Amino acid sequence: MTITAPETIIQPVRDASRRLVRELGFMSSTLAGTNLPPSAVHALIEIGRHGMLTAADLSDILNLEKSSISRMTRKLIASGDLSEGASDRDGRAKLLSLTQKGWSTLAAIDIFARDKVAAALRYLAPQAQAKVVEGLEAYARALEACRAAAPPKLRPEISIEAGYRPGVIGRSVEMHAHYYSRTTGFGYFFESKVASGLAEFVGRLDRPANGLWVALEAGKIIGTVAIDGEDLGAGIAHLRWFIVEDGWRGSGTGRRLLEEAVAFCDRNEFSEIQLWTLKGLDAARRLYEAFGFELAEEYSGDQWGKDVPEQRFIRGPGKHKSPTQV
Repeated sequence: MTITAPETIIQPVRDASRRLVRELGFMSSTLAGTNLPPSAVHALIEIGRHGMLTAADLSDILNLEKSSISRMTRKLIASGDLSEGASDRDGRAKLLSLTQKGWSTLAAIDIFARDKVAAALRYLAPQAQAKVVEGLEAYARALEACRAAAPPKLRPEISIEAGYRPGVIGRSVEMHAHYYSRTTGFGYFFESKVASGLAEFVGRLDRPANGLWVALEAGKIIGTVAIDGEDLGAGIAHLRWFIVEDGWRGSGTGRRLLEEAVAFCDRNEFSEIQLWTLKGLDAARRLYEAFGFELAEEYSGDQWGKDVPEQRFIRGPGKHKSPTQV
């Protein structure tokens, strides 16, 4: 299925892209506080990230002609930032790696870049920071797919599976900790409560009123949701631990997880489903409302280690919608 974008989307993206290029310094002949051109800075970053790369690998990663890569790496070798060694896989290929000087240069680049990003993010609220991460990651993936001539998809290749999987407790806790640390400033107290609660719940998964679903991409858990049918009393389902990995929000993964959880509740004829969330998570709220959840109350609570505005949503009788309706 081909995805199209209206001009009202295309033009603002073009404008923002130009401003990013200018503000990040890509219009200059050097980058990141070094005397190196942008291509050389990116070469050092990628070689440092991978440990070793051939010139051909670097050409693919940086999307540069091999002749350009050759000239650039020769200069970096001459400056003492790179060294060249034989490849075990191909005697004709040379492996490029960072020298001690190269690692020092890369460390200075990282400090410069982190400080620049951190300074800009200070002008954004935590929720806006999260949107920047999601939007930039999604846009970068789309640009890469376009270069590779990959057909655009509304959904990535993700499977939804029910039940316990090894690592699910740790992965769900990790995703919760990263997301809520960034958006609300929660720390170890929140993370430990999520971990203890989920660990206790998984021990009750053998009971028919409880369910757990994971989203998998290439075998990696990138989302979770659970229905606890016991902790709120008979006939009431508690939707818990609903989270999707950074970079996958907006892909339809959360909707698919929620479809499974709500369908489970309908099959088991729960009288209602309740969930608790934080005020201000607008994308999540829209998704809940699409499935028939309604805001029941708002209050200030400190159960997660700091005082935050919380919300309770309820999906009751008559609110049953099929996935095709949402």
